[in-house]
Amino acid sequence: MKSRFVALALLASSVGAYPVGPKYKKPEVTIPANWQTPAPWHEASPVDSIPKGAWWTLFGDAELNQYEERAFANSQTAKAALARLSEARASARITSSGLYPELDAQPSAERQRISGNRPLVGSASQLFPVTQNVFTIPFTLNYELDLFGRVRRNVESANEQYQASAADLENVRLLVSSDLAADYFQLRETDAEIAVVQRSIEFQLRGLQLVQQRHEGGAVSGLDVAQQQSVLDSTNTQLYLLQQQRAQYEHAIALLQGLPASQFKAPVRALDASPPVIPLSLPSDLLQRRPDIATAERSVAAANTRIGVARASFYPSIPLSGSGGLQSRDIASLFDAPSALWSIGFSALEPLFAGGRLHGQLDFARGVYEEDVANYRESALVAFQQVEDALSGLNALSSAAESQKRAVDDAERSLALSTARYTGGLVTYLDVITAQEQTLTSERLATQIMGQRLVTSVYLVKALGGGWDASSIAAVGVKPSLKQAVQQ
Repeated sequence: MKSRFVALALLASSVGAYPVGPKYKKPEVTIPANWQTPAPWHEASPVDSIPKGAWWTLFGDAELNQYEERAFANSQTAKAALARLSEARASARITSSGLYPELDAQPSAERQRISGNRPLVGSASQLFPVTQNVFTIPFTLNYELDLFGRVRRNVESANEQYQASAADLENVRLLVSSDLAADYFQLRETDAEIAVVQRSIEFQLRGLQLVQQRHEGGAVSGLDVAQQQSVLDSTNTQLYLLQQQRAQYEHAIALLQGLPASQFKAPVRALDASPPVIPLSLPSDLLQRRPDIATAERSVAAANTRIGVARASFYPSIPLSGSGGLQSRDIASLFDAPSALWSIGFSALEPLFAGGRLHGQLDFARGVYEEDVANYRESALVAFQQVEDALSGLNALSSAAESQKRAVDDAERSLALSTARYTGGLVTYLDVITAQEQTLTSERLATQIMGQRLVTSVYLVKALGGGWDASSIAAVGVKPSLKQAVQQ
């Protein structure tokens, strides 16, 4: 009987419906023809693109790959986004249930006594108490004819929100993986800086021994010793600050992997990576490659659909109702033909006066749509800006790296010359100290530029969407079926 009622509802749903509301058209966005910043990157071809999912393999770092895989499995932020996706799918299923009838059964069995002093009904002249059994197996059926598409529009909106959640999950994964890669390369850059400072400390200790020996021999005053000791103490301070900074990067990497900070220790390793060649797509392709843009676009589509829902409220709703079942005072005759009962009917509700509520709901839906359109266009503009920022940053950092390499060589030559001239008594020790500080500053800056080139490369991949494309959410959606309709 349950299946027959469902089949009856499906037959009723085949009545022609006319969903009201605007048809969806993706909002237009001003797209540049090409990237403004000249770059030595080659344009991506269909077989030459950023790896989907595991985009970090572009950097060829096995340790980074291990951390990323762990973060992909354990990140609590990503798990929360996955839970939101499950919520959106469940919400879409709940909404799609409106396409089908609701069939309920409420069997009951009772023994009752009817009062002998009950009010008279009809022509009854004598009343007497009655004690009897009542066995009932009732079924009730409720269904709304969706002639103007209110239910269908709600289902469309729920599916579009489901797709937005799917894109948001990918965006969260991209944010987690890119933050992890950026923190990882900053950790490696800090390791390289620490190594530079430690080498400077060793050199300054030898310098301190030199001036102490010359002071003991009466060749120089105690001023040279005090000056060298001051430089050494200052460099030790820099080392302590770098070690504290390294610990913070290490803790951030642990958090992104879903690990307690106290249980994670990254090995000290030199920064020996170089920025990979990143294939670029045209600006127009960016709208399909950024999951955050896809999230915004699906929100626009859902808002457009909700305008149709608000518009359908101006038209009548036609609910169908029916009931049937079996009732008998004797359980032995409950399933006999005379025990059957049923009723069927329908009603129509047409809003005549609602004090402006319906128009207010429609205006509200239109306002939400306009807001989402503006957010979508803003997200596209931000994406274009982020790519341009990364490209210009990589260009500038590439030139800066070459220039700073020459600066380091010059500083090292200056230090060697000043040390030799001081030993020969031609200059004061202040010249040596100045050369030491300049060498340390130049080497640290060269290391920072190397790290920033890698971090900026990560940000470029992130700005390009990490190899993701919007076609992956095309199949996301709840498709109502008879099997789903009969499930509780």
